[in-house]
Amino acid sequence: MLKDLLSMLVDAITKNGDSNIGKLFTIVDEQLTDIDNTLNTMEEWIQIDKAQGKALDDIGEDLNQYRGKATDEIYRVMIRGKMARSVSDGTINSMIDALSKTLNCKPTDIQIASSIELGEGEPNSIVVKKAPLEALNKIGLSANQFVQFVEQVVPGDASVARVNLEGTFSFASGSTVESSEFGFADIDGTTGGTFGGVFTSSDDYILPI
Repeated sequence: MLKDLLSMLVDAITKNGDSNIGKLFTIVDEQLTDIDNTLNTMEEWIQIDKAQGKALDDIGEDLNQYRGKATDEIYRVMIRGKMARSVSDGTINSMIDALSKTLNCKPTDIQIASSIELGEGEPNSIVVKKAPLEALNKIGLSANQFVQFVEQVVPGDASVARVNLEGTFSFASGSTVESSEFGFADIDGTTGGTFGGVFTSSDDYILPI
């Protein structure tokens, strides 16, 4: 910007950043750059994924979703969850869609089935066969908190029978060499099964959702 300001001067004036007027323009340039950065930050913080602190609180309060003790990362999930639940119709596909939008993961990272479908005979209940473990650990969401989100997307007359937090890794079924996406990873680590488990803080708490 300094170069642009200097170029606007008439040719009779030295267009050099080290000149007196150049130094004055340097101060102006620093102030304009600071204002520009502030405006860009304000624009970014309107977005849920980039907002922080009080700016994120303002977004949540507009949706009547309050923070409680949640970190910014978990509060973003709570806000997205509030928005996603409002368009969920209670079907399996809509529950998966709502949870994937809430946790910002792929729908294929989540599998849900009814207990009846799995032959467990428990009426009006669902089973989370596959949970997005990587997304949960990245956010810092505990198993109990994840279950809270699942309970929010099921229909009012239904319940959550169980949630599977196991990974996808498995050994071969016998001595024959097998090729599977659930086995050991290849050299670059782009394939292979995953181990189960979700990190749970000693300060695990209930979310106000």
